Amino acid sequence: MNTKQKTIKSEISVDGVGLHTGVNVTLTFCPAPENHGFKFQRIDLPGSPIIDADCDNVTDTARGTTITQNGASVSTVEHVMASLVGMDLDNVLIKLNGPETPIMDGSSILFVEAIETVGIQIQDAEREYFSIPHNITYLEPERSVEIVGMPLDDYRFTCMIDYNSPVLGSQHAGISTISEFKKEIASCRTFCFLHELEYQLKNNLIKGGDLNNAIVIVDKEVEQAELDHLAKIFNREAIAVAPQGILNNMELRYQNEPARHKLLDMIGDLALVGMHLKGHIMAARPGHAANVAFAKKIKAAIRKEKSKKTVKVYDPTVKPLLDTQQIMEILPHRQPFLFVDKILELSKNHVVGVKNVTMNEEFFKGHFPGAPVFPGVIQIESMAQVGGILVLSGVPDPSNYLTYFLKIDNVRFRAQVLPGDTLIFRCDLMEPIRRGIAQMKGIGMVGDKVVVEAEMMAQITKVKDND
Repeated sequence: MNTKQKTIKSEISVDGVGLHTGVNVTLTFCPAPENHGFKFQRIDLPGSPIIDADCDNVTDTARGTTITQNGASVSTVEHVMASLVGMDLDNVLIKLNGPETPIMDGSSILFVEAIETVGIQIQDAEREYFSIPHNITYLEPERSVEIVGMPLDDYRFTCMIDYNSPVLGSQHAGISTISEFKKEIASCRTFCFLHELEYQLKNNLIKGGDLNNAIVIVDKEVEQAELDHLAKIFNREAIAVAPQGILNNMELRYQNEPARHKLLDMIGDLALVGMHLKGHIMAARPGHAANVAFAKKIKAAIRKEKSKKTVKVYDPTVKPLLDTQQIMEILPHRQPFLFVDKILELSKNHVVGVKNVTMNEEFFKGHFPGAPVFPGVIQIESMAQVGGILVLSGVPDPSNYLTYFLKIDNVRFRAQVLPGDTLIFRCDLMEPIRRGIAQMKGIGMVGDKVVVEAEMMAQITKVKDND
């Protein structure tokens, strides 16, 4: 059964302090359109830059997961991301007026409850899953870290932690399906050891730290003077060590709450893959750096699987959707620099166009005239013109707009294109067009063979009126 994408019905805000920065921040969950995904927006910065929740944007994993893009960063995103996946959402914009998400009680439960107050909106577009096709493994032998993703028609987690601590010991946690997140995982709080707390306090690394937002594990003998000092720092009358080996400021919600929280962190970090997953994730001694490295391996597997999918073969002889005359009403290009002969398909998100490669092209006079080959740079230009049809078809007066290249990435020429070939291009939007910026993935085919591919970014610019 196909699953529809989901967002939230209306905006909802929560307020709190950043654990590491100590900055008070308001975080607002906002509904987002189909295929938007999860994005953060720093509304306190000039231009309100947007940061895609993507593992390729991770810039720090030392004390949480930080993502950076467009000159802006957001820290400690993992608990927020876990709440979004745990609530089975697809498209949400998260606005913040500070550099770090609020720590709240150290778990995801307050984010989950906020989302529940506004409700879920089912959208029309279908959700795309990535089903792990084979075992994907990440290892850090020096730290005994191992993470493996295995094929499964669900999203299941198993986590083991072991800090060589006589108090914490070895702990295990797991959920058989992501729908168990709210009940079993969302309320599990972050934790640290007393010696880590002392170091962080001494070096001013947890400016927003409080005994209400972390479990403090005591795995050494502690003098009363030290406990009195901590009580003074955190404005408490007294602090003692509970029988479970934790500071007595709070009670554990689960006997294995630390392991469950590590599982929560994994769910949040793996959400940065950017796609709902199906598979069984098993992890031993995970951490943010390992989680993000594993997420990147999954993302690489997604790209590889997509490239292996059978390419649709198009019939260039069918009646075109747009002929050359209609194309010239949209594109500003003219001969000898118009490289699109017809358009076969056109939707909001994709376009298919045809370029007939003939020997009478001007460039063949000088481009290996004894052994003519269609120049690669012109293949990319042809692909871009097909993509231009896609982006300009979305404006009411396309003849008054131009498209300019901003970036070309991951270009590959897989085979020669020769006179007499019919080159068919397909371009797909990689994300919705925003602020006139379009990002597309394009491929060029001769028959059923991919001969060229590239990722392109272009800007739509309106032609200035003449005075």
